[in-house]
Amino acid sequence: MTDTLPPLREVIREYDLRAKKNFGQNFLLDLNLTSKIARIPGDISDSVMYEVGPGPGGLTRGLLMSGAKRVVAVEMDSRCLPALADISAAYDDRLTVHNADALEVDELALINPEPGEKLRIASNLPYNVGTMLLIKWLTLDEWRPWYASLTLMFQREVAERIVAGPGTKAYGRLSVLAQWRGKVRIALNVPAAAFTPPPKVASAVIHFEPMDPIDPTVKLSDLELVVERAFNQRRKMLRASLKGLPVDALALLEKAGIEPTLRAENISVADFVRLTRCFAEMKSQA
Repeated sequence: MTDTLPPLREVIREYDLRAKKNFGQNFLLDLNLTSKIARIPGDISDSVMYEVGPGPGGLTRGLLMSGAKRVVAVEMDSRCLPALADISAAYDDRLTVHNADALEVDELALINPEPGEKLRIASNLPYNVGTMLLIKWLTLDEWRPWYASLTLMFQREVAERIVAGPGTKAYGRLSVLAQWRGKVRIALNVPAAAFTPPPKVASAVIHFEPMDPIDPTVKLSDLELVVERAFNQRRKMLRASLKGLPVDALALLEKAGIEPTLRAENISVADFVRLTRCFAEMKSQA
């Protein structure tokens, strides 16, 4: 589909949309790039796309050009609303924009999906809230979640933490949370020069597809506690870092079949899940 709206640089000039640091804004202006990001989830013609922080609408236009059934966006910066209204008018009102804080909204209430609609999240996330939003979406109580996929832009360092495997410096809490409940990959690297203004670091787009957890009997709250304690002092051996748990650390590690001299970064997501299951069993018997 051809986009007939003005180039994004003209939109920014017309509405004086200079990026603001307090909103964590870095705008993508290349519609070829935003369309490429929009195609990462595959065919979105049957999907409602939920977008956080559309700004002047670079990714928004990419999603609409790529055939999204409709787009529901949340934007805190009211300066962007007139530019987004122009996009909505040009695309037969397939775009709905809410001036709100994405950390506080009830996404399903905003989207108000019709029966049979597939819901996906796609965003060039504001850097100052990106990780918090990801954790919000990864730690929903009900699983599988209401969304079919996440396609999200992060600073490359954060993206690498999300997809990291054991034995690497990037491996940590985010890695375990994401990989326990789904399949995640880096789908696209994006240089700093692609943004206006260019950030000091490169970025990357991750694509996450929720799946059944490795062990659905494991409670999220238990896993979060075990992982947090293990990585809180990541250079310490597990026999020391897990001492803060309300069970005997050495007995727990023995029950899970994990060497007490290993460090958190050396054990797999499956190991953490097994460790958490054993932790829950020991806690219930205490």
